[in-house]
Amino acid sequence: MVNVANDLGAERQQLPADAGGEATVESLQRVVDHQAELLQREDEVNRILVQTVLAGGSLADLCEALVGLFEGVALVTTSDGRVVATAGAEDAVATVMGLDCFDRTGRLIVEDEPVGKRDPGDGPRSERTMVRIVAGTSDHGLLAVFTPGRVLTTTDVHGLQRAAAVAALAITKEQAVAAVEGKYRAEFLRDALVGRAGGPAEAAAHAASLGWDLDRRMVVVVAETDEDDDHTTRETDELRSLQERFVRAWVQAVRTREPKAPVAGFSQEVVALVPAPYGGEGEQDAVMRSVGEIVKVVRGDGGGGRRTFSTGVSRPVESVADIPRAYGEALRAVAVGRQMQGESAVMHFDGLGIYRLLSLVPDTADLRAFVDEALGPLATDDQTSHADLRQTLQVLLDTNLNVAETARILFFHYNTLRYRITKLEQMLGPFTTDPQLRLTLALALRIRQMRGV
Repeated sequence: MVNVANDLGAERQQLPADAGGEATVESLQRVVDHQAELLQREDEVNRILVQTVLAGGSLADLCEALVGLFEGVALVTTSDGRVVATAGAEDAVATVMGLDCFDRTGRLIVEDEPVGKRDPGDGPRSERTMVRIVAGTSDHGLLAVFTPGRVLTTTDVHGLQRAAAVAALAITKEQAVAAVEGKYRAEFLRDALVGRAGGPAEAAAHAASLGWDLDRRMVVVVAETDEDDDHTTRETDELRSLQERFVRAWVQAVRTREPKAPVAGFSQEVVALVPAPYGGEGEQDAVMRSVGEIVKVVRGDGGGGRRTFSTGVSRPVESVADIPRAYGEALRAVAVGRQMQGESAVMHFDGLGIYRLLSLVPDTADLRAFVDEALGPLATDDQTSHADLRQTLQVLLDTNLNVAETARILFFHYNTLRYRITKLEQMLGPFTTDPQLRLTLALALRIRQMRGV
């Protein structure tokens, strides 16, 4: 009733008055009719929401009900803006997803979107309304409706807030079911990763009962948060919430593209078994494109409270028996990829090259000593010229001592490069004539590029 009164307040103030200052009978009748219409509208909203709850409706069912009420597009997002349910005409949904409130990955930019009733004078932005989905102290995301050509009234927003309570029930139910299912799925996937899932036929049958397909060519993908949770100032509850959000993002992104691909979260990592549909030339590029698309969706534009993560991809496996080996490759790709590229690295095991061997040296002090001995004064940046000389040396080695090509790449005059080569040999030794020294210098430069050495 309060919301209905709020909607009627402005109309009362605008009633036409006669010479005596009293509203006409016709105007009062319009107010009464409008009040009855608002009450009927709120009763209709309540009835539909109650039916949705009693029917155990999902988020998709709730969105469909809202589209019937508000005529437009309805959607539910997570707290960081990932869309998890939509309803509306296909072309209308496509139009909405192209609005400026969504980033290039399809994430709703929740940081910039106010909740509650919109100002009618806010242009096209006033035609979208969002309310929070809250259960207790847990923020589950946003419920949003897009109503082209119409701004929701206070009564409508109140109905939308009631719908958000229904959404909270649906999400809580889904999370409870997912937690139980996820536990069994995660335990089975962990067994498969360490070689305890049984024979290939037995493991494939068990996976099929969980909705997964292991009877195909696959790669193991490991995504690991860059932040070290063992050395952080975050509270335990915050870490748990962030990791749960990270896992949900990966599960949704993978299942959207590969509904039968196994995916589960463990501690600071998420593991997925993504199909590698064909062998031969170009397979690695195809797999990395597929994984890159998933990573882009999970990462978004870095908004919504996301944490950075690095991703490693294994070589293809043909059998469940090969999964443990591939899991080790993916873990190695994550660790070395982060050393090579820094945070947010995406690396295939076959792309590690010599870094794969270098990463096997357990003592980084030994690697540091090797670099110091091989590069001498060039191992540090004590002088500004050291970085330039290292770059010259790197390009020389990469071009197999092709002076003309090196001068072209570095935009040096030929004589300038010859002078630099002479200076480098005075500092490092006769690397232009000693292949063993060239190998040593090439390794030292690669090691120096590794993070944490």
